[in-house]
Amino acid sequence: MLASASFDSTVRLWDVERGVCIHTLTKHQEPVYSVAFSPDGKYLASGSFDKCVHIWNTQVFLFMCSRD
Repeated sequence: MLASASFDSTVRLWDVERGVCIHTLTKHQEPVYSVAFSPDGKYLASGSFDKCVHIWNTQVFLFMCSRD
């Protein structure tokens, strides 16, 4: 799985082998400029110009929490 940050305020998760977007995460209010997976790949952190970091569960594509 690959994560991409976007200026449309979304984070997209990709199936690299098939080359398709498998999920779009939408919670940020401004462009997203950084993404990082946890070492085990179960979580994803996304940072945005809205000055928030969101934590996502990558197994079920759910928003977990936010930090300002």
